[in-house]
Amino acid sequence: MEPVIRPWLLSHDSSGGEARSADSPAPPPDASLLDAYSRAVIQVVESASPAVFSIAGHPDDRPQGSGSGFLITPDGYALTNSHVVAGRTRLVAMTDEGDRVDVAVIGDDPATDLALVRLASRDLAFAPIGDSDALRVGQLVIAMGSPLGLHATVSTGVVSALGRSMRGRDGRLIENVIQHAAPINPGNSGGPLVDSRGRVVGVNTAIIAHAQGLGFAVPGNTAQWVASEILGHGQVRRRTLGVAATARRLPRSAVREFDLLSDQVVEIVEVQSGSAAARAGLHVGDLIVEINDRFVSSVDDIHRLLARLRAETTAEFTILRGDQRCVVVIEW
Repeated sequence: MEPVIRPWLLSHDSSGGEARSADSPAPPPDASLLDAYSRAVIQVVESASPAVFSIAGHPDDRPQGSGSGFLITPDGYALTNSHVVAGRTRLVAMTDEGDRVDVAVIGDDPATDLALVRLASRDLAFAPIGDSDALRVGQLVIAMGSPLGLHATVSTGVVSALGRSMRGRDGRLIENVIQHAAPINPGNSGGPLVDSRGRVVGVNTAIIAHAQGLGFAVPGNTAQWVASEILGHGQVRRRTLGVAATARRLPRSAVREFDLLSDQVVEIVEVQSGSAAARAGLHVGDLIVEINDRFVSSVDDIHRLLARLRAETTAEFTILRGDQRCVVVIEW
């Protein structure tokens, strides 16, 4: 008896494609898009994950938390979070290949929650840092890390917002923070945020407790600047005034008299001897209203504007002193 081939057992695709059951459902119309998305993520993970490592305190030291980091050069230089390093100098990394490697802290910058470290090894895989200024809201990003030693933990999402601000451990504002929707865990701190081309666009720095799905990353451009400052100068150089100050509200009459856009100014309450402010002649009681023609209404505004003076060696401060409005040039 000849075998009976039933139509529900086999369906031949005359176009040369794969045979499938006649009763099996056709693939969804967006299957090709999902496949492309999966391939993009897989490719990024395969290229970037060898640069990611877990980092924890040295076994001989007191117990401490762990975090993640990623290599930025083949000779062992890497980035992680300042709060992961937490002022310690002896750490151990677990690499992609499972090796335990001693880690030295090269520089720590709590103001951006970044630290530059170096693994005691060479010829290592590393991840290139991309241009975070090119990011757009809605862009695909991939958060990577090694929480609790679980290597190459990956989550995907999109850029939710740009230009956020959050405070570092020293109270300074960290500017231009990236908010994203790639779920992260505390152990992912210090791991890279990567774009669809495998370029690091941020360093995962924190999550908000009880706000699932919200992640934050320090921009890649900031990380690159911090690393270059530490490598070139041993620390991150910042313009400091040498004053203590507080926000103050002016009466409406003063706002009209000096043609101000806001009634909020910053009052100097203390000037440190020998500081840039002292050399320029700033006094206690002076009211700062502008820096380089940009209005100032809070101490955070001053920090923000001074942080942008990375190359400049002078800045013009517009102040109110008594019934006079004048400009003072600060030099560093």
